Amino acid sequence: MSPPIGRHLDAGARRSGAASLIVGALVFIAGTVQAEGLRLAVFDVDATPPMGSMMAYDPVKARGELGLRCRGVVLLGADEPIVLCAVDWIGISNEGHDVFRQTLAEAAGTKPQRVAVHALHQHDAPECDFGTEKLLCENGLPLGRYEGTFAREVLERLKAVVRTALGESKPVTHFGLGQAEVKEVASNRRILGPDGKVRATRWTATVDPKIRAEPEGVIDPMVSLMSFWNGERPVAVLSYYATHPQSYYRTGIPNPDFPGLARFLRQQQVLDALHVHFTGAGGNVGAGKYNDGSHETRWVLAQRLADGMKRAWETTEKFPLTPKDVGWQVEPVALPPAAHLKEAELEATLRGTNGVDAAAPLVWLKRCQAGHRIDLTCLRLGKARVLHLPGELFVEYQLAAKQMRRDLFIAMAAYGDYGTEYIGTAIGYEQGGYETGPRASNVAPSVEAVLVDGIRKLLRDD
Repeated sequence: MSPPIGRHLDAGARRSGAASLIVGALVFIAGTVQAEGLRLAVFDVDATPPMGSMMAYDPVKARGELGLRCRGVVLLGADEPIVLCAVDWIGISNEGHDVFRQTLAEAAGTKPQRVAVHALHQHDAPECDFGTEKLLCENGLPLGRYEGTFAREVLERLKAVVRTALGESKPVTHFGLGQAEVKEVASNRRILGPDGKVRATRWTATVDPKIRAEPEGVIDPMVSLMSFWNGERPVAVLSYYATHPQSYYRTGIPNPDFPGLARFLRQQQVLDALHVHFTGAGGNVGAGKYNDGSHETRWVLAQRLADGMKRAWETTEKFPLTPKDVGWQVEPVALPPAAHLKEAELEATLRGTNGVDAAAPLVWLKRCQAGHRIDLTCLRLGKARVLHLPGELFVEYQLAAKQMRRDLFIAMAAYGDYGTEYIGTAIGYEQGGYETGPRASNVAPSVEAVLVDGIRKLLRDD
């Protein structure tokens, strides 16, 4: 389309011109930052759904004292901007995840490949999947949790807040690394019998004292902290811990559960810095050993996690940070869809009485068939590496990454693209259990080889 000529521009042309000015301004900001050194912009948006809005399991019937947040950072001055974002929702899937990354990239003046978006996976919280919403609309089915009006409102607010944050960015001279053991929070959900098969599931809230008494099992007990500093003043603190974040849910009240409470406590103790929390590879890890589901236990778990964060903060070691210390790697991978996902069967179910149940798996399967790849990404800060991965990842992936590079500080954020749902290990699919069953996992056992190879490439120093 030819550019408009003369003084009389139509509305579309005015919008196009405004968009060009915004993009130009962002490019100018990025160029200025490149010349001046590293800067950090922080953003924080209310992501609490309104009354009557549908969450993952229930409509909102009341608002609590603590709402849900969408918050993160934009690192400027090391090539194109890098965006890290954490959302207090159960999951952001498929086209929903694509749109979140695209929106943040547009706002920050960067590419979607340099944006990492992760849910924390609280259950009294919304879910976002625009692809599933579209499929349900096309088939005249109720949208339920996939009704995307509120998600789009959050995206519009997020875009505006990030653009404003760029103009308020602060210099970054150092980064900090710290870690500490979190005591009596995490435990493995999958309890194996003598035959090596799953004989019991220790849910995130476990009433049976015999199941709670089982050993902790395989976990990563460490909470990892990465902080950005302007001289002696912290600008942002990012924490990473691998566990399901539920204490209890189905309340009808949006809440960030015990990780959100812990984040709030730490925010009050280090007021200068924005605190952003990420859930690590906690697909087969929960608080079940230490959580009977009582309301009092949420506060206990929050204090224990906050205590671990505090001790990690107190052990933080600071390092100078320059543009050459920062890197960003992307490894696109095609994840294998689960064998039980058959297009004809899902299409038939979609037209039946339980059609809603087939929509999200069908969207995921069609994306796989179309050659869709998920970006595994890694942020390098000096000797630290932060991996960003999809789905409800088993903790063994996080432990394997740490073993691959024992010379580095490794942290991991999971629950990126939630279209996969659970991602087990190859042996995990042989062991049975809920997490690797057909109702829970949308990927095949060969996913382990794909992800481990991708992680290894991201951690390799060229």
